[in-house]
Amino acid sequence: MLYDLTPAKEITGGPWYTEYEFDHEFIAELRNFILMCVRRMNGGKGVTLKSISDKMIQANVSRVTLSLEEVQQLVQTLAFDYLIEQRGVTESGEALFVAARKVTTMCDFQWWDVLCPDFHFRGIRFEDDVYLSPHEPHHHS
Repeated sequence: MLYDLTPAKEITGGPWYTEYEFDHEFIAELRNFILMCVRRMNGGKGVTLKSISDKMIQANVSRVTLSLEEVQQLVQTLAFDYLIEQRGVTESGEALFVAARKVTTMCDFQWWDVLCPDFHFRGIRFEDDVYLSPHEPHHHS
């Protein structure tokens, strides 16, 4: 191999690998930093991938320079873990990411209420104040 060439990511594993081993700690640190950015930057109103990437460069959190695509991969892992979500877009069409709302399935009825013949005609109020009116289906798909 020539000394002035950079090996392909397919061979080295890219920034997610250190000495050919998946670097869990590095990724966890980057994910925590991104989560902190999403929660604190812009007053929680949403941040773009570009602003997250710029903040990562400014804070020097990565020992390698991450492309916007690699930052997007990290953001996607947080979205898949329901820690952040996309909420809207900027005027230029960039996605805005915010901290995910805590979702709860707890509500004010007990399991034995389901046995009542009028159960399907009742409204259900959940802990986060979401209300299902009686005409909405109460089953899960």
